[in-house]
Amino acid sequence: MTASPLPDSQLRGFVALLPSAVRPYALLARFDRPIGWWLLYWPCAFGLALGGGAVSHWPLFLWMLLGAIAMRGAGCVYNDIVDRNLDAKVARTASRPVASGAVSVRNALLWTLLLSLVGLAVLLQLPRAAQIVALGSLALVAAYPFMKRITWWPQAWLGLVFSWGALVGWIAVGGGDGLGLPLLYAGCIAWVIGYDTIYALQDIEDDALVGVKSSARAMGDHVRGGVAVCYAMALACWGGALWAVRPDPLVLVALVPAALHLTGQVVTLDPANGADALAKFRSNRFAGLLIFAAMLVVGSAP
Repeated sequence: MTASPLPDSQLRGFVALLPSAVRPYALLARFDRPIGWWLLYWPCAFGLALGGGAVSHWPLFLWMLLGAIAMRGAGCVYNDIVDRNLDAKVARTASRPVASGAVSVRNALLWTLLLSLVGLAVLLQLPRAAQIVALGSLALVAAYPFMKRITWWPQAWLGLVFSWGALVGWIAVGGGDGLGLPLLYAGCIAWVIGYDTIYALQDIEDDALVGVKSSARAMGDHVRGGVAVCYAMALACWGGALWAVRPDPLVLVALVPAALHLTGQVVTLDPANGADALAKFRSNRFAGLLIFAAMLVVGSAP
């Protein structure tokens, strides 16, 4: 049996200081859980850094961070609207504002629109080619909440969505042609599948009861090995991306800290402990920093 999962919506940090009428909307956008926008942001930063724009386009790091916060919030609100009936049946998500009735569907839609307008302001800061690529993600985002009803691998679809920023960042700074960009994107997808499989371990029993599919359920007793394969694929693709930018064996050394961190996640993972799964998932914020450091060093080298 897995340990009881932590409630998804928690009044902590600055959210607890907000007026009571505002708090449900902050919780709806997951402002109490910054890990989500960090994980959405890191691929953007990877693309900017490895594409060679760390210095020449440094304001984009800040703009894309704002965009990650706003669009992750909008995505969460949209997801909660679609999943409100399922969320009400799962212990971890039953307290979400829409599922619990604290926020109406109408007001949630208006909140989604407001957050999307912030995303639009960020979009306008990008070059035209990057704008077009960014808009291409909307269909993937719209389809994501339905994937858990269709496929055992909704985490793979999330990988397509959460890794999209790598494409936008690279194109925004005029990164070079070749295999660097597709390998960077593929590595991010594999990373997302790995860490979101860990995240899904929290809900594995409730998901089975309500019929929700996930890679954690698909992997079953082999989840640790499955995550290891995902992380190994991510590191191999990122190594290939670094090599494509600078074909020198030394560039692979830059990934060693990230490789050690991801290996540590797998080795110490306790699939039956929801609290441990959440802690391992959240540690990918630091993993992203280590990967970004590797992209920055190689992408900025003369």
